[in-house]
Amino acid sequence: MPATDTAEVILTHDDVGVRTITMNRPDRLNAFNSALFAGLGDALDAAAEDDSVRVVVVTGAGRAFSAGADLEEMGRGRSPASSASGEGQNPFDKLQAVAEAFPKPLIGAVNGLGVGLGFTMLGYFDFCFVAQSARLRTPFSQLGLSPEASSSYLFPLRMGWSTAARALMLGDWFDAEDVVASGLAQKVVPDDQLQGVTLAFAKRLAECPLQSLVATKALMLRAHLEAIRAVRSLERDSLQRLVGTEANREALRAFASRRTK
Repeated sequence: MPATDTAEVILTHDDVGVRTITMNRPDRLNAFNSALFAGLGDALDAAAEDDSVRVVVVTGAGRAFSAGADLEEMGRGRSPASSASGEGQNPFDKLQAVAEAFPKPLIGAVNGLGVGLGFTMLGYFDFCFVAQSARLRTPFSQLGLSPEASSSYLFPLRMGWSTAARALMLGDWFDAEDVVASGLAQKVVPDDQLQGVTLAFAKRLAECPLQSLVATKALMLRAHLEAIRAVRSLERDSLQRLVGTEANREALRAFASRRTK
């Protein structure tokens, strides 16, 4: 079926049981503002409820997967964490809640730059393919902040402690090969082949009965979902404490200064 707009910032396309969800703010490197948080959360919700969809692929439009939280919006005091006071109280929290318990196979097609949430959300994916040119980092320490997307649990679980600490504490850049070596992704793919390779893999999964895919993923999540949810709550509280502190404001001022030079 042809591609359709589900919202200005989200594009979806269905193909033989596979729904591709594309984050569509290419002029902002798909940075997450309130609209993109809400749009991606709603798109995942809709895919979870649609029995014609067996597998979901998430990717980005343009040259970036996602540059993470929109720092200009954060600099105006509109942090995604600042108004999150409980389960599902804002689009950021809802997106995390939907992604962490998504009942069907979820595949990432990381087409370029991934920063902050553009990296940590890989912890939610069951499979991930990374374009050769992709580079990812989580500059939480550099911004005076702490992790989100339950990455303080999911990254050590999937990457090992020291590699996760390198990502979350040091904020080092990870190239495509690093991401695969860490255990977060299956394969590095030439940039111009990423969508085709990912879709072909997704269609293999979509050949399986939906009931089997859902049952298997539920069993795999069972040992971890309670912990993932608990860590998300702790991370939300931590971010609320750190956003707007002098260290965070100074980091954002330095970021804005670099952008204007």
